[in-house]
Amino acid sequence: MSVLMLPHRVFAGAALAASLSLLASCTKATPADAYGNFEAEEVVVAAETAGQLQSFAPTEGQTLSVREVVAQLDTIQIALERQQLAAQRASLVAHRGEVQEQLRTVETQHAIAQRTRARIDLLFAKQAATAQQRDQTERDERASMGQVTASRLSITRVAADIAAIDARLAAVSDRLRRTSIANPVGGTVLATYARAGEMIQPGQPLYRIASLDTLTLRAYVTGAQLPTVKLGQAVDVHIEGSADSLQRWRGTVSWVSARAEFTPTPVQTREARSDLVYAIKVRVANPQGVLKIGMPADITWQAP
Repeated sequence: MSVLMLPHRVFAGAALAASLSLLASCTKATPADAYGNFEAEEVVVAAETAGQLQSFAPTEGQTLSVREVVAQLDTIQIALERQQLAAQRASLVAHRGEVQEQLRTVETQHAIAQRTRARIDLLFAKQAATAQQRDQTERDERASMGQVTASRLSITRVAADIAAIDARLAAVSDRLRRTSIANPVGGTVLATYARAGEMIQPGQPLYRIASLDTLTLRAYVTGAQLPTVKLGQAVDVHIEGSADSLQRWRGTVSWVSARAEFTPTPVQTREARSDLVYAIKVRVANPQGVLKIGMPADITWQAP
């Protein structure tokens, strides 16, 4: 009986290959439960009034704080309009004072006319006054009463005009306030759409900003997986850190869709696109800024 003798290095190579195969099988990543991409809650900041953009501070990649003034529109025309309205209001207030003084005069005249009529009526009853005198005092009383009514109506009309001017002043003051654009949310500027010196219209986008301290991973689960997903549930989020390893992050399920939808269009096979899935959102803290918008990641449910 003959025995085949193999060189020692052949046995060593075979052993090394077996060891690497075992190591690879042991370190192979656990299949993910869901896949998705990171997104952020973006805010598009727009102009609220028209005017020339005198200054514009935001630049892409810049970090802005809440209520920080980042842009200023031209205020000359609005300030002149407010000055004109203020002058009109002052004139109306002065006119109201004149009408009020006139009202006090005609009210005095009306009181005198009432006393005169009462005296003439008494004399007429005693046949000490003529009917012509009685008629004249009656006309005088009615005329003075008409003047009182007219003066009161004038005061009401002037008060309404002043109220209208006050409303216009409030609107102009609000427009003037809106010429200073304050950043609504703290975060990082993703894109800018305007430059200093441009004419801006109401509603025109100026820049887009998002807080990158916490990102949202939007992923999809099947109907069979849906019963295992709960709001507030902790999950493991994995992103590709290098060719041979995965970085793991901790996330929390913040939203689960109540309605099924077809698999998103990036899935190219017809069979996969026909499957119904449910969208979920997982919030992941990003204090170091490693996670980026659009970055792919997968989710693994944590063991209870």
